[in-house]
Amino acid sequence: MRRLNVELGERSYPILIGPGLLGQSRHLARYIRGRQVCVVTNETVSPLYLARLLDGLPECDLIDTVELPDGEAFKTLETVNRIFDRLLERRHNRTTTLVALGGGVVGDMTGFAAACYQRGVDFIQVPTTLLSQVDSSVGGKTGVNHPLGKNMIGAFYQPRLVLADTDTLASLPERELAAGIAEVIKYGMICDAGFFEWLEDNMGRLLDRDADALAYAVERSCQDKAAVVAEDERESGRRAILNFGHTFGHAIETVQGYGNWLHGEAVAAGMVMAAELSRLRGDIGADVVERLRALLGLAGLPQAAPDGMTVQQFLEVMAVDKKVLDGRLRLVLLCGLGDATVCADTPRELLVRALENCGAV
Repeated sequence: MRRLNVELGERSYPILIGPGLLGQSRHLARYIRGRQVCVVTNETVSPLYLARLLDGLPECDLIDTVELPDGEAFKTLETVNRIFDRLLERRHNRTTTLVALGGGVVGDMTGFAAACYQRGVDFIQVPTTLLSQVDSSVGGKTGVNHPLGKNMIGAFYQPRLVLADTDTLASLPERELAAGIAEVIKYGMICDAGFFEWLEDNMGRLLDRDADALAYAVERSCQDKAAVVAEDERESGRRAILNFGHTFGHAIETVQGYGNWLHGEAVAAGMVMAAELSRLRGDIGADVVERLRALLGLAGLPQAAPDGMTVQQFLEVMAVDKKVLDGRLRLVLLCGLGDATVCADTPRELLVRALENCGAV
């Protein structure tokens, strides 16, 4: 087992990474302070891992489960209400602990419910997808989507523990695995050039689900993210670099319909757009863009806008992104491989050219 810490003072918490962690009660027992637990999962993950997780829980007075529909399309306030309904019907109190068992959608909604229920109860992240293990389970971002924008309703709320059982990655469909790899590649692009080079050399091992390679990729990604979050918990400065490719990617998800493009797929195309814009600004050379495209290609990830998506659609959705501040769109761009920064001074004509160069019409 590998252990990392997210250093946030009194809100610090560990990330445990390794095989076979789900059924080991000692890992969960230390972080469940009350006698009530509610496990939130979805209809896909439940038959695979719920029984194993329940076997690993300590003795409690009340253990409930909530099974949600699977998919980004259900990441809504209406779905979160199903969690609140169960908590209220079963009289969960302020000492209850919510446990998120699933991918990023389950984790985001469970965390948001925990932040809101009785003004805040404990929760634990048990991510079962590569994307959630390397990204969404770490850092305390929670929330839901709105038809006009992705993740526009939410809260910063840290878990007490992240328990990443790498055995769960064996059941991932290939498309879900690749979507998670997109977020792994992101860390190499924004802050860890050495990791990017490792990925260039080891992409085949990741796609073959080599256990050691996957565990290393999860650990290195979590190290990179934990360092950034510890420096800027609420995204007032440096943490924004974690959004590399996301402003473009969220526009794709919003226009295409949540779930039609997986989050990681949209981020992959968005990273190419951000890199191309960085090239047009003169901040990086074409070689950096080509290395990114090549690595995404090895992973089977998209590198261009969806067919038929227009520049105007991108601009309209990006105008209501969370990263718009005082009417100025802030984009995460590259100064070099492994070096990202936030820019709010990109000329519109360069943004349009970058979109066009990446397939927008």
